[in-house]
Amino acid sequence: MGRSWWCKGARLVPWSWDIWSMHNSQHLLDAYTFSHLQHGLVFYGLFFLLLRRQQRSSRFILAMALEASWEILENTPMIIQRYREATISLDYFGDTILNSLSDILACAAGFGLAAFLPAWSSVSLFALVEAVMLITIRDSLIINIIMLIAPVDTVRNWQMSGRPVP
Repeated sequence: MGRSWWCKGARLVPWSWDIWSMHNSQHLLDAYTFSHLQHGLVFYGLFFLLLRRQQRSSRFILAMALEASWEILENTPMIIQRYREATISLDYFGDTILNSLSDILACAAGFGLAAFLPAWSSVSLFALVEAVMLITIRDSLIINIIMLIAPVDTVRNWQMSGRPVP
């Protein structure tokens, strides 16, 4: 798929929090790392409900396979173009390999947290991450899904109003 291992901008810091820069999705950690933690929370809860008889390790492997599949799909030309057309990710050109691997680890962390937290704590953590992301970057897992599937102009306009003026 032609993905780079690391940011072509040559910055050697492990993170980038600016979602509007060329560095977004190019370092180990970015603002969207937290949405991958949410994936893990959701996968744990969903697989607990649907596959309760399966061992936790089997559900974990399934969650990691699903997350890795998403990372591959997310970096296809079709999905990259969809992000650029339908969401605020106008300058999105896909993740680096290390960013994708980090996203999978964040999902694993979310799954692990959910395995040991009471259900209400996992739901609260999910909601907290959503709220913090909405406040800080005007985006979140739920908003991202909505905007990919059925974009809402009002939401996009609100998100874009947070973009720094060059």
